[in-house]
Amino acid sequence: MSSKNNKTSQGGTIALNKRAKFDFFIEERFEAGIALNGWEVKSLRAGKGQLTDSYVIFKDREAWLLGSQIQPLATVSTHFVSDPIRTRKLLLRHRQLQELREAVEQKGYTVVATALYWKNHLVKCEIALAKGKKLHDKRDTEKDRDWGREKQRLMSKPVG
Repeated sequence: MSSKNNKTSQGGTIALNKRAKFDFFIEERFEAGIALNGWEVKSLRAGKGQLTDSYVIFKDREAWLLGSQIQPLATVSTHFVSDPIRTRKLLLRHRQLQELREAVEQKGYTVVATALYWKNHLVKCEIALAKGKKLHDKRDTEKDRDWGREKQRLMSKPVG
């Protein structure tokens, strides 16, 4: 087993949703469990998970993750049909569910998945309350990021 694969199964990040930080202002983060099938866990150990364009909806007092992709391994999915973009149930405490639901319904927030990671032997999903960015906000974020890079370059340059 390679050291990279061993690191991911111990406590590393499986997938990040970098697009979420670009499209939204992240207000508050929550850790949620995620209900998976056996083949999905095997695929995640192989690094085949993706969170781009995934978000959370609330239905029947439960939270569901939509838009996440877990590609099946060719060796595992030969004997049954697997849906890589199926809706997956998020496991949260009742109070957390209530808080998230109120923020979405009353304050106009969106709940997005920001990361999938290992915590011991379990797969956890980091979800966040987020407000959408306007186009000018995205430009400001890019400008700040570029200025930070330029500042680092200027500080690291040798004088002389």
